[in-house]
Amino acid sequence: MRGNRGPLEHRWDVSSQEAVAIQQRLREAVGITDDLGEVHHVAGVDIGFEENNTVTRAAVVVLSFPDLLLVEQAIAHRPTTFPYIPGLLSFREAPAALSALERLAIRPDLLLIDGQGRAHPRQLGLACHLGLLSDIPAIGVAKSLLVGTHESLLESRGSQAPLLLQGEVIGMVLRTRSNVKPIYVSIGHRVSLETAVAYTMACCPKYRLPETTRQAHRLASGK
Repeated sequence: MRGNRGPLEHRWDVSSQEAVAIQQRLREAVGITDDLGEVHHVAGVDIGFEENNTVTRAAVVVLSFPDLLLVEQAIAHRPTTFPYIPGLLSFREAPAALSALERLAIRPDLLLIDGQGRAHPRQLGLACHLGLLSDIPAIGVAKSLLVGTHESLLESRGSQAPLLLQGEVIGMVLRTRSNVKPIYVSIGHRVSLETAVAYTMACCPKYRLPETTRQAHRLASGK
């Protein structure tokens, strides 16, 4: 399963300076408005490392929507070719994730990525990178704050506050369970922020994290 990557494709064996330049180029191609059809399948990806971090392992799960039942899964391993550098994690993690996505028979209608989308110093986190290169609508759903500031939230489920960076809204801080820490939702590709929040809430019926993230982690950890 491959998207139409075309001119967006690039090498992965690059320097950190080259990686930053690639991010700056690709962010102009990120779709920030809704460009998705009916959503029948949502997917999540979990990234881990093996053999002293020399091998990257990506687990991907596809769930039916809206009932969130597991319908397909895949695992891919790739040599780790990029160092751990905050802000450039997609260069370390995306190659294996793309390999796992290509092993699927069912093409997901939407990706919910455990990581940042536009809520990133150069507005090109892992969710944007995977969305662009797979040409699948994508949402970044991160467990922690990377950049930006926000007002405090109410403690009730569904409470939200814009995430701001230099006066620009780059995401939404969203409480998916009452009295539980919020998560950080941002545009990945071809999805508006409002729609991203709606789908994230729909994929969090019981827990803080989306079922896509939980199921992908379960597959990756063998639980």
